Amino acid sequence: MKILFMGTPDFAEKSLRAICEANYDVLGVVTNQDKPKGRGMKMVASPVKEYAISQNLNVYQPEKVRNNVEFLDEVKKLNPDLICVVAYGKILPKEILDIPKFGCINVHASLLPKYRGAAPIQWAVLNGDKETGVTTMYMDVGMDTGDIILSEKVKIGEDETTGELWDRLSKVGANLLIETIKQIESGTAPRIKQGENFTMAPMLEKEMARIKWEEKTMCQIKDLVRGLNPIMGAYTFLNEKKIKFWKVQTMNDEELTHLFPEFTEYFYKVKDIIPGTVILSDSKKGLFVKAIDGIVEVKEIQGENAKRMNISDYLRGTPINVGDIFN
Repeated sequence: MKILFMGTPDFAEKSLRAICEANYDVLGVVTNQDKPKGRGMKMVASPVKEYAISQNLNVYQPEKVRNNVEFLDEVKKLNPDLICVVAYGKILPKEILDIPKFGCINVHASLLPKYRGAAPIQWAVLNGDKETGVTTMYMDVGMDTGDIILSEKVKIGEDETTGELWDRLSKVGANLLIETIKQIESGTAPRIKQGENFTMAPMLEKEMARIKWEEKTMCQIKDLVRGLNPIMGAYTFLNEKKIKFWKVQTMNDEELTHLFPEFTEYFYKVKDIIPGTVILSDSKKGLFVKAIDGIVEVKEIQGENAKRMNISDYLRGTPINVGDIFN
C-alpha cells in the first residue's frame, strides 16, 4: 500500500506517525506552508512537516491545490494507492481525488454527519455535548459528505477543554486510520452513506469569545470557556480592561450557601443582582460571579497584557472587589 499523506497540525502528526510505525510505504507528505510565529515572527514548520523531516520523507507544500497543474502532475507521478487526509486545511479537487486506485480517505473528528466542517471538536465542547467521536470516510468533492468507513464514539468529560479533547481524539483518530487502511487492503472496508440530518461546524470567530452575562446561563458560560481553551480564551471586561477566563466551575445558590454559610441570611438579595456582578472575591476563598441562573466560580484567569494564572495568585496581586461588574 503506497500512501500519500496530507495534514498539518499536531492532530494530523499522530496519524502520520501511526502510518510510519505500521511500516506503510509513505511516498510523500503534503502540508501547509511554514508560517511566521512569535514575537520575532520566525518561520515555523507545521508539526506534520517536522515529523516528516525526522523520518526523511519527501515534503510538499503547495500554496494551493486547486488549479495547480504542477502539483497535480507531481501527485500523478507519485501514483499513490491511497491518499490519507487528516486536518490538512484545504479541499481537494476531483482531479486529485480520482488519482489513487483506492481513493482518498479522511479522518474527521466528529460522528458524521454531525459537525461537518473545520471546527468539530470546538463546537462539540461549545455546545455542551456529552459525546463525540472520530469518523473515517471516503472523500468526495463536498465538505465532509463522503461515505463513512468506520467511526468510534468518545465521551466528553464534564470539565474537558477543547485542547484536552483534541489530544485524546488525535490518538483515537490515528488508531482508527490504521484499522481503516487494513480493511481497505483486505477489501472488507464498508461504505455507509451519510444521512441528510447533518450539522455544520464552521470556523470560530473572535466575536463569539465575549461572555454575554445577561444572555448566557452558567453552564453555557462554562462551555464557552472550555470550548475556547486553549484557542483564544473567553473574555469579559472589568473597568474597561479585557479579562480572559480559562477555567471556571458552576454552582447553584444552595451549593454556594452550603460552601459559605455566611451567605445564607442575605442570599435572597443576590437573586436581584445584575449578571456579571462579583458576589465574593477573596484570595483564599476564590472569585464568584453572578450568572442569570446561578454562580460562576473563576478558577483560572488572565489579566490584560498579563499571563494566565490561578485565581488565588491573581487576586493577591490584582484585587477584584465585591460589587464589581464584568461586562
